[in-house]
Formats: sequence, structure tokens, C-alpha cells
Amino acid sequence: MNVNQSAPPVPPFGQPQPVYLGHHQSSYGGQPGSTTAPTSYGAYNGPVPGYQQTPPPGVSRAPPSSGAPPASTAQGPCGQTAYGQFGQGDVQNGPSSTVQMQRLPGYQPFGSAILAPVVSQPAVLQPYGPPPTSAQVTAQLAGMQISGTVAPASPPSGLGYGPPTSLASASGSFPNSGLYGSYPQGQAPPLGQAQGHPGTQPPQRSVPLQASSFTPPASGGPRMPSMTGPLLPGQSFGGLPVSQPNHVSSPAPQALPPGTQMTGPPGPPLPPMHSSQQPGYQLQQNGSFGPTRGPQSNYGSPYPGAAAFGSQPGPPQPLPAKRLDPDAIPSPIQVIEDDRNNRGSEPFVTGVRGQVPPLVTTNFLVKDQGNASPRYIRCTSYNIPCTSDMAKQAQVPLAAVIKPLARLPPEEASPYVVDHGESGPLRCNRCKAYMCPFMQFVEGGRRFQCCFCSCINDVPPQYFQHLDHTGKRVDACDRPELSLGSYEFLATVDYCKNNKFPSPPAFIFMIDVSYNAIRSGLVRLLCEELKSLLDFLPREGGAEESAIRVGFVTYNKVLHFYNVKSSLAQPQMMVVSDVGDMFVPLLDGFLVNVNESQAVITSLLDQIPEMFADTRETETVFAPVIQAGMEALKAAECAGKLFLFHTSLPIAEAPGKLKNRDDRKLINTDKEKTLFQPQTGAYQTLAKECVAQGCCVDLFLFPNQYVDVATLSVVPQLTGGSVYKYACFQVENDQERFLSDLRRDVQKVVGFDAVMRVRTSTGIRAVDFFGAFYMNNTTDVELAGLDGDKTVTVEFKHDDRLNEENGALLQCALLYTSCAGQRRLRIHNLALNCCTQLADLYRNCETDTLINYMAKFAYRGVLSSPVKTVRDTLITQCAQILACYRKNCASPSSAGQLILPECMKLLPVYLNCVLKSDVLQPGAEVTTDDRAYVRQLVTSMDVAETNVFFYPRLLPLTKSPIENTTEPPAVRASEERLSNGDIYLLENGLNLFLWVGASVQQGVVQSLFGVSSFSQITSGLSVLPVLDNLLSKKVQGLIDSLRAQRSRYMKLIVVKQEDKLETLFKHFLVEDKSLSGGASYVDFLCHMHKEIRQLLS
Repeated sequence: MNVNQSAPPVPPFGQPQPVYLGHHQSSYGGQPGSTTAPTSYGAYNGPVPGYQQTPPPGVSRAPPSSGAPPASTAQGPCGQTAYGQFGQGDVQNGPSSTVQMQRLPGYQPFGSAILAPVVSQPAVLQPYGPPPTSAQVTAQLAGMQISGTVAPASPPSGLGYGPPTSLASASGSFPNSGLYGSYPQGQAPPLGQAQGHPGTQPPQRSVPLQASSFTPPASGGPRMPSMTGPLLPGQSFGGLPVSQPNHVSSPAPQALPPGTQMTGPPGPPLPPMHSSQQPGYQLQQNGSFGPTRGPQSNYGSPYPGAAAFGSQPGPPQPLPAKRLDPDAIPSPIQVIEDDRNNRGSEPFVTGVRGQVPPLVTTNFLVKDQGNASPRYIRCTSYNIPCTSDMAKQAQVPLAAVIKPLARLPPEEASPYVVDHGESGPLRCNRCKAYMCPFMQFVEGGRRFQCCFCSCINDVPPQYFQHLDHTGKRVDACDRPELSLGSYEFLATVDYCKNNKFPSPPAFIFMIDVSYNAIRSGLVRLLCEELKSLLDFLPREGGAEESAIRVGFVTYNKVLHFYNVKSSLAQPQMMVVSDVGDMFVPLLDGFLVNVNESQAVITSLLDQIPEMFADTRETETVFAPVIQAGMEALKAAECAGKLFLFHTSLPIAEAPGKLKNRDDRKLINTDKEKTLFQPQTGAYQTLAKECVAQGCCVDLFLFPNQYVDVATLSVVPQLTGGSVYKYACFQVENDQERFLSDLRRDVQKVVGFDAVMRVRTSTGIRAVDFFGAFYMNNTTDVELAGLDGDKTVTVEFKHDDRLNEENGALLQCALLYTSCAGQRRLRIHNLALNCCTQLADLYRNCETDTLINYMAKFAYRGVLSSPVKTVRDTLITQCAQILACYRKNCASPSSAGQLILPECMKLLPVYLNCVLKSDVLQPGAEVTTDDRAYVRQLVTSMDVAETNVFFYPRLLPLTKSPIENTTEPPAVRASEERLSNGDIYLLENGLNLFLWVGASVQQGVVQSLFGVSSFSQITSGLSVLPVLDNLLSKKVQGLIDSLRAQRSRYMKLIVVKQEDKLETLFKHFLVEDKSLSGGASYVDFLCHMHKEIRQLLS
């Protein structure tokens, strides 16, 4: 933690504090960030008007710089693409241009929607002053445009977004545009400058202006009108994206700087240019010229002799290819860096209502002073509209991502446990909300008014306390439930099933011993690991040993139960061959204490691989195995977890038998949704029975071919369990990943037999839920098991008008059984602001949480709607959100300008990543199972995980000094950012790539790989040699640090530049165009702009 303060003092709550189980901090690496492997985007699959895939005749593409061979697919051991956790699609970004990068003038025509400045603004209220005057001047056919500067409002305190990012000038070749000129080398066009960014110099203003005429292209491309004289009112040229704060007031006009020449009638005088040293000022570039359309070639060169508007016709001039400079559009890396710098050093104190927390990518400490930590709850907006009409107008989803058992860093105290004895926790009589800091005590402390439903309740005599002069109880600071946002109550017997305190939970290990599992070495590896792993079962507080009991089952077409009672000399096996009517053949001796039966268990684990070593049985069952585990827990009258290790499609005759229904022909048809749906209802019925028993299922899959993940994952998904997938498992390559995942899964703390309810204050209510759980009614989220990695996402809707003064309250209550069998209630409270102005809503949004919600909404949508419909819905919603901001909150400016709210300027880039992901746009190599696997994985991810999953981190390793062991600053996920003289690490929470450029120094290759040249490096290597030098230690340390931050082990893959595996690596460079048709960030931003303009017009 880069926090200067020491850990906050613990409030004196007058009781010894048991450490809450399972906050094993070893894996905490700050807030994990999350992002995914995008794949593609629908509207770009084929040639669309204004969005052609091939250059028009006569327009050539720039030659590739690296000359990468036509990407042949990287094949894994089973003929699948080698893709970390899930076989992944090959993606080839378009060839990068060798054209000398040049500065680009201030406008970019883009099809019918000309992309003008992207302006990111903190929201501001209407009305505004008179619109800023602007003078449009042309520069070398570039339509260089100079217009009113703006005096921005400083962003509201507490936002932590730093100064508005200004978008630098463009270079390269701009997609789908035909009309721009060039500047002399080294000369920049006038652009808005970044505030507070070191190293940026105010641009030069004096640029010679030339007149030119337009010659229609011979190829019959679109003809552009020729214009002379000044622009008509309301017309202006598009410009580069510029981040612009609101509160616009036009400064006094000033004369043109010396050296600027104008042709044609002069326009209005120019306002002054403000340099980056003048805080609060930025150049605003307005507008674009109408819906003209340039040639829509695939980044091809523009037509020679394009017209410059506002000038006299002149001789045609050839123009070099241009494209929008990626540095000129909002950068995720810059936003993350700014937030770390602005908000990483001070603790986040939760005492103030409606505060937007630091980003998930920032390391920060939390001081709980009445609202739940953002590690437990994050919202899409911390200031919600007062009325449903306003919410419908803005289209911003109101949702909270709740992680009730989140692990905390060591510097933060676990929730305090409050024991109210036999009377149990104090609650409102009407709405049943639990006592919390927002309850109002009245009548001298004898009664309290519920903050959720306003009901007046009596205070029990044993809970009575006097009030101070402010109306607060004098013991408020001594009671966690009156002073903290998160705490736990010990539950009374009334909160237990059948009014009986629960027994400690049990773990049952169910091992597939069919031919595939034995041959791959899985069974031997697993049995060997379990011998030592069972000593590390989760335990409560300072308990010497775990209270959890264990049992063992092996299976293929039949099931084998084992009696491992401590009094036996050898384990006994009992076979159940009637899988149609499953029962547990023994009670006594099946579930045992590990310490008592250690010798018998070890003997069993030694014997299992030998017993089945010569098996020829290839068929397996699946549903009866889960049924057996559940029946065993039911007979033992306890909750628990089943660990299933399974290898193949269950085709043996038994309940839950499946057939191979894998059909890639269904992709992009109306029947594609069936690939995500379970093929039989039997597993949903089984899951419902498991939830009733508190039986959670964790599934480890080791498939060599299709296993129907969509169906097999139903029970884990509905019981709050996890699915792990190791395609084409080979012990030598995959054992480290599997064993690491298994250890973490067995050791992590789980709440069993849980029920969660979210209560809200009057005016809003929870209407929709996303995650790994089961719901029997509309309010109770039932979880057979819940661990510290799982989230439940809740959407809220208005059912009445909210009040700005009172705000809105959420209370999440989770009732669960701890690992020691103790029944507990964990409570999280959060107060939000309410607003009557849309600008306040947009000023307090959290884009990462918004994307988490939208991804889950879309991934559920594919179960019932065609994928294309789901993608279009996402794009439309995003366009509506941004169009509403533009219409109601942004300062007046030309329609050609793309204006983004400061808090949402990364919404387009992140949304494009979701649209390109394997679920919504699969590449040719992504299997049906991969898509189903990722779909269920994302459903319960937290905000940090989706952030890095959808936008991976790309870290250059050789740019910083070797002695510097801190994490290097990330670069944007684009091929353009790769230098062939460097080495990069890329991670997305599931995969870890080490990309080696072809021109890396020989000394670096020797230090890292122990070989003398680039050609000797083994591509696809998954373990780096341990060498005694600084670079090797630094890279190994960084890899360990990244793995510690993630909930799953990331297997390393070494990728050499221009190697076949590079196609797989490039799939994660999400700002580029993807092979499966997904748009690049620049293209998508232009497309969003077009959508917004259509909505506004």
C-alpha cells in the first residue's frame, strides 16, 4: 500500500474482536483490476455504408511494419487454440502503418458522422450563457479550426478524476476519412492542451493557410461539394477529441496571432489560446461540416486533391494518409494513473453520504465511518435521480455490485461481531431492517424511527441509552451497529433451520476415475495433493483445527463410497451401481474428522490411483454424483461443499445423461442462444434440491473435447459454486495452475446455507439480481455457498419519488453459517445522494461498475435473445446515456463534436471491449464450451475483475531501470504500443503472456531466458528459468505479484514476435480491430458519435 498513514486506530468497541475468517490476506494485492479478452463487434462484420472493409479502387493500404506471417492458429495439445483458461480465438489486428507519424489538424470527417473533438466534461447545470463564437479557418486542406476557449469549472471535490484530460494531436491514418491535409513535419496544429500533464507544450498557432480546390476522384467515390467563403452559421469543422469541462463562457475575442493568414471573407475574431500552464482553460474545438462523407476505405489514403472548405479553389495537391491519433482520445491508462496519483495517498473515509470512491485500480485504505467500504459495495452512481422519469431519461442503470464476504487487506479490520444474546439483533418491526447508523432515536432514546420505512419502534429496555444534545445516543461510538457501515451479528436459534443450531459443514471430494482421468495423470496428482491439503481446511478465528469433516467418492459409470472411520486399519469401499436411484450406502465413517482419520485417509489416497490404474471404462455419469453428495449431507444434517473433478461428457445411461450438441453453424443465427442454455431441465431441479440442503458444488473440468459446460455448470452456478476448466490437461504443463486453484478453493472461507436480502429506503426497490445463486421468490437470494470472490449485482428501480434531503439507503443483510458452524448475520449499509438535476447524476457515476453491470446484463441476455440483438441493445443504451448528457448537461457546441461526461469518458472504450468479448462476438477458434465458461465466470465477477478482464493490463518490462522493482506503468492495449526492442507482460485475470520483441538486446534475452539469442527462446514456454540476476528476479517477482492479486492462477505463455502464438496474444490488444470483426477503439468511438447524433437529431 502506498499510503503514508499508519493503519487507522480501531474504535474501542469494548470487546475482544475475533478475526473474521477467511480474510487470508496473502493474495491481496491492492484492489485487483479486471478486464477481458474482447473479440468483436456486430455492426462491423460486413461492409456497411460508410464503413467499408476494403479500400476503394486506387486507395492502397500502408504496408505492414512487422511483416508478421499470416497468422496460423496456435494449436494446443488437443488441436485447440492454446488460450490460458479457455481456448481462445485468433485475432489479427490490421497491419500497422510504416508511414511516418505526423501531427494532424483539428478535424476529422468520419462517414456521415464526422468525429469532432471528443470533449470530456464534468457535468454542469443549464442554462448557459450565449454560445461561444468561433472562427473556422482552413489549413492545408485540413480544415484546421480554431474556436472559443472555455473557462471550465473545477471538478467537484471528492471526485478524484484529476484535471480534464486533453486529447493530443493525431497522427497516422484516420479510418474512413478522405479530407485532410498535412502539416509540415514537426509542426503541430492548434489543439486543446492537457492541464497538469508535464511535458506538453502549448502548440504553435502560426500555420500558413493555403487555398485548394477539390477534384472528384476518378474511382467514382463520393463527391464532396466545393465551397468558397466562410462557413454558414452553425457549420464548423470537426476536430480532435478534446476533454472539456463545462461552465462555458466565451472569453473576449482577440485578433489572430501574427503569421496567420486567411483567405475568403474573414470570420469572427479569434479568442486567445491558453497554454497548459493556465489552469482551468482549454481550447474547445467545435463542430464539423454537415453529413458529408469521405471515402470509407479501410484506413486507406485519402483522395488526392480533396477540397478545403472556406477557401478559393486551387490546384489539387496529393495528401499523405492520416488517421485519428489514438493519443487524442480518452485513455484508460491515463485515467487510472491520474486516480492513483490523486486518491491513492489518503484513506477513503466513508462518513460522507454519496461519495464516489477511488477507482478499483487504485490502492487505497478505507476508514469505515458509517457507510460500507467500496470493497463490499460499489454503485453505478452515487447520486441517483429523484424521479423515475429522470432515470428513464438518463438511461443510466441504477445498480450495486455487492461482495458481502470480500477479503480485506491486512491494514483494515474485519467486521466486528456483535452479540446481543438471546434477544438477537434489534430490527424494525415493519420492514425488518437491522439496526444501523441511519436509524433515528426519538423520545429521549425510548423509541427509534426506521430510516427505511419510517415506522416508529420501541427500544427494548436492555438496549436503552440516553441521547446527547444532538439527538445521538451517547454510546453510539461504542456500538458497531450505530457507528459503522459493516458489522456482524451472532444469530439466535430463530435464524436457524428447524430452530436448531447447525452442525459444522462438510467437504466431499468426488473424483472421476474413468480412463481419461487416469491416463492424463490427474488422479495420481490429485490424490498426492489431497494428502497435505487436508491439513489446511478453513478454520474459525484461532481454532487449532478445522471443524470441517471430509468424505471421499470415486466414480465412472458407477459410484464408489469409502468408509474411512478412524478405528479401521484399511479404508472400505462400497459400490452403488444403481445410479438411477441414488442412495448413500453408509453413514457412520463416511464423513470424518481429518486429524482423527489421518492414517486411513492417507492409505485411501495411496490406493485410489493403483485400484483404477488398469481401467478401460471411458463413460461417466454426472448428475447421480451430485445427487449422492447431497444425500450424504442431508443424512449428516449439515451443509457443505462438493468438489467434483470431471473429465468428459456424461453419456452413460443415468439421470442427467447428455448428448454432444456442439454446433458452430448456429453462431449468428436465432438459435445461437440454445448453445448457452442447458440441454435438460434435470440439472435445474437438482440444483434447487442442493440449495435447500445447503450443498454447494465446485466443479473442476479437464475436457479433451466438448463437455457441454453450459449444462454441467448449472448446478455450480445456482448453488454459489465455481467452475474451473483445464482444456487438454497435461500434468507437466498444467499441474501448477490446477494445484494452485485447488489449494485456494479448498482453503478459502465460505459462508454456507446463506440467504441474502437487500432492503432500500422508500422510493426505490431492488428489482433484478445477477450472480451465482438461486431465487425462489422476488426478494431472497439463496446461496448454498458464498465465498469472498463472489458478487451479487442488484438493480434498483423507482417506485416513488425520492427526496434530495433524505437521500436513499441500501442495506444488504446476509445470513450464513460460518466454517465452524456458527450462524451469523453480516450487514452492509450505504447511503446515496439524490438529485433533481441530471448533471449531478452524471458527475457521480462510476464507469467500471457500470460496465460490470452492463456485461452481466448482456451475458444473461444471450440466454434468451440473439447475440446481435444483445449487442445492439448495449450500443443503444450507451448512446442514449451519452446523448442525454449532451442534450441536458453539456455546454452548447456544434453537433459535430463528441462530448463525453468526465466520469464516463471511458464508457465507449470499455463497452467496445465487452462487445468484442468471446461471448458476444467469438473468433473462429473459440469453442462453444469456452463461451459458456466465460459467460458463467463473468456473472459473479467483482468490479476489479471485470475491469482487467475486459481491458487487459500491458506492462513494459525493459523500459524502467532494472533496480526498480515496483510495478511498471501500464501502456494502452494496442499493437502500436509494442516496440520490437522490448518485452511486455499482459494479464487479464485469467491469462498471462510474456511478449518478446524480435530486436530485444541479447543481454536481456540471456538474463531472462538463459539462452544467447531470440531464435533460441522456446515459444509457448510456460515457466521462466530461475536465474541469479536482477532482471530475472524482477520479472519473476512481478509475475508472482500479479498472480497474488487475482482469484485464479494465471498460467504464463511466452510469445515471440511474429510467432504463430502472437495471433492469440493480439486478441487481448483490445484497442485494435479484432479478427472476428470487432471494431477498433477509434472506429467504435466514431460509430458511437454517429449513434448519438442520430438520437439528438
